[in-house]
Amino acid sequence: MDRKNAFYAQSGGVTAVINASACGVIETARRHADRIGTVYAGRHGIIGALTEDLIDTAAEAPEAIAALRSTPSGACTVGVRRSRRIQSRHRLRAIR
Repeated sequence: MDRKNAFYAQSGGVTAVINASACGVIETARRHADRIGTVYAGRHGIIGALTEDLIDTAAEAPEAIAALRSTPSGACTVGVRRSRRIQSRHRLRAIR
């Protein structure tokens, strides 16, 4: 089975919930490494998708990812319509 990369971005909401959700997504993807390749996260949520400012979560230690469960930080909210430009960027990184 071909492994597919994943993209995660979340904007708006309670920061602690956003961080815990990110932790869950990344840890779950790591447990399924046979099916999921690299998980990219958008820095500052959807802004990261728009500006191509992505974090390769594979570079982060498991302890750093686990710390997201209890570490608050900033968040932003932006309304975005899907565009061909964003979709083509994701195709270049083989994100599904």
